[in-house]
Amino acid sequence: MDHTFHFISGLPRSGSTLLSAILKQNPRIHASMSSPIGHIFRAIFNAMGADNEFSIFLNETQKKALLESVFTAYYSSMDEPREVIFDTNRLWTTRLATLQQLFPNSKVICCVRNPAWILDSVETLIRKNALDNSKLFSQADAATVYSRADALQRRDRMIGFAWSALKEAYFGEHADKLLLVEYDILVNRPKETIDLIYQFVGEKPFEHDFDNVEYEAEDFDAFMHTKGLHSVRRKVEFKPRDTVLPPDLFQQYAALQFWNEKHPTKANRITVQASEKK
Repeated sequence: MDHTFHFISGLPRSGSTLLSAILKQNPRIHASMSSPIGHIFRAIFNAMGADNEFSIFLNETQKKALLESVFTAYYSSMDEPREVIFDTNRLWTTRLATLQQLFPNSKVICCVRNPAWILDSVETLIRKNALDNSKLFSQADAATVYSRADALQRRDRMIGFAWSALKEAYFGEHADKLLLVEYDILVNRPKETIDLIYQFVGEKPFEHDFDNVEYEAEDFDAFMHTKGLHSVRRKVEFKPRDTVLPPDLFQQYAALQFWNEKHPTKANRITVQASEKK
């Protein structure tokens, strides 16, 4: 089966698992949590570089075929073949130029959220699993909410890497391939949001059931010692609550919302500020 490939990327704890759970209700679409393809792709890409003395024997056609084969091999063995694939990984925003070489018609849906609430979401999970030593942090990092926040914001860690990768893509030459989807809008207005995503990727509308959406990755979450990391509630809805973060830390992270600032970009957005301008 020939597949149409699109990608889900963006920030963690911002609705990518929820979005996948919604999309996979459509019998044409496969979507899931982060797949292993991103890391395999990166390993092959690096192996074709200057560190491999035999890379001189690879021409551009062969390089392209090798990278494409990662996707075709992985998705050809699906139990229920789907025509449209949304592969999820936060590193895809660092590989837009390469993805456009492989799949020129592909689009990237980038889930975003106020970074303060991303940190709050992680912190809430850590406290909920108070008897587990989460693999998200080293022993030193895990000492306080401030050390955990500092660790997550590093450029090679969960929030810092995704934020940096998204910002690179947002201001890059392929930004028109991006659609930023803000978590608060997705959970408040799911039907309108999904309809806009379908328009962006060129898919026909589908009647989703937003009262019966579920997704679990219990084995992976147990491996990470962070139960609930990829759990999705059955009903898509917004549930307001107070933050568990100290005020200074909340403000520090909230200031990282570059996508709502008035900077030139070709990226498409379903965000609070963008929707208010309509």
